[in-house]
Amino acid sequence: MDVLTLARIQFGMTTVFHFLFVPLSIGLGLAVAIMETMYVVKKDKVYKDMAKFWGKIFLLSFAVGVVTGIIQEFQFGMNWSEYSRFMGDIFGAPLAVEALLAFFMESTFIGLWAFTWDKVSPKLHVVFMWLVALGSTLSALWILAANSFMQNPSKEIFSINEVTGRAELESFGALLKNHQLWLEFPHVIFGAFVTGGFIIAGISAWKMLRKEDTVFFQKSMKIGLVIGLIFSVATIAVGHEQTQAIIEDQPMKFAATEGIYQDTEDPAPWKLIGLMDEKNHTEGPSIEIPYLLSILGSSHEGRFKGMNTINEELKEKYGDKANDYYVPVNALFWSFRFMAGFGSLMALLSVVGLFLLRKEKLQKMKWLLVIMSLCTFAPFIANTSGWLITELGRYPWTVYGLFTIADSVSPSVTAGQLMFSNIMFFLIFALLGGVLVFLIQRTAKYGPYAEEKEEETIDPMSKEAF
Repeated sequence: MDVLTLARIQFGMTTVFHFLFVPLSIGLGLAVAIMETMYVVKKDKVYKDMAKFWGKIFLLSFAVGVVTGIIQEFQFGMNWSEYSRFMGDIFGAPLAVEALLAFFMESTFIGLWAFTWDKVSPKLHVVFMWLVALGSTLSALWILAANSFMQNPSKEIFSINEVTGRAELESFGALLKNHQLWLEFPHVIFGAFVTGGFIIAGISAWKMLRKEDTVFFQKSMKIGLVIGLIFSVATIAVGHEQTQAIIEDQPMKFAATEGIYQDTEDPAPWKLIGLMDEKNHTEGPSIEIPYLLSILGSSHEGRFKGMNTINEELKEKYGDKANDYYVPVNALFWSFRFMAGFGSLMALLSVVGLFLLRKEKLQKMKWLLVIMSLCTFAPFIANTSGWLITELGRYPWTVYGLFTIADSVSPSVTAGQLMFSNIMFFLIFALLGGVLVFLIQRTAKYGPYAEEKEEETIDPMSKEAF
């Protein structure tokens, strides 16, 4: 494989792996803050126990997220030096704010929260957790500010230095006003909150199947499902609005997610299932729902341009910066359906689960508890699918309309070096992921009262001691 292909594989691997843990830590941070707030308000010790127990899993995910984030940033200078030169002035500003403000606040207060149980008042202690949750959210904001520029580089934000050929930041305010940011940010954050909610609900379902600490995990599941319901609905709503903007900003991405090669009629059907011939740029067999695409795209005309038409328009607009402007159609088409499908499934399970918990019937429905346990993985599938749409849908650009992927790769890196680093990163990620899964599984297995059981003392002269 050539340098460009290996560099893209490495970026995809590091980004996807890092993005498994970022939504998890953000979502669990909010959930733990809510649980501890309920303890402060209700004075019920079970909520304090919840905050401590789920806080352990939050700390594990936070630690792995930091390590994978460092690896991801490292590869920008290693594999994408031309991109770093072109975008450094713009990409560096929000990343600097993220590191110096948001991450500093997050890491400081996470330490205070973890080591001051019973050393400060409950009201002050819960403030630490809310500041951690706020810091996590702000970190995401600054990262997505940079990513949103890459998706939609508005002319008010930057200018091109004719001497150096670099993009230079003209207005930090305009960077923050980018409309893609205020669609992408809530979509990602709400999805992260859903992730935290369903991790809690899924592990709770597993423990309820085993009939261990049932009251504790029923209460935990209720909180997880409430969070999951509120934010899965919010994620779907914001995602719909983001799709409307993509129709205008990146029409090729939209056409690919819908599997449209030829211009549609009005009204346009929506493909539920379909296969596309990427080599010949034609549509294969599909199952369609009449009228639905025009209904979903209600803010636009009922007809939509196909990828063949869009490709010709992009060739005319951007010239020979790329051979063609087709994106990986099948990957985007199915990623969109996995994202939307699992997002809808989590919203439905939240409603059903909360109803059955209220009726005190869920504990008796083992088949549903099994499904909910398996849905621990649902938010990770949805999040990863959404990120694939965001990044693959921008092909062949790193900065849409300005800088291509081929122009971004480091000229001095060899295929052998990249192959070696790919293998090493994969092994590191496999080790980190395996250790994290093992530690989470062990934490869940021992349950919320493991430390209390260990601290119970036995009379050395009693028969239980022998």
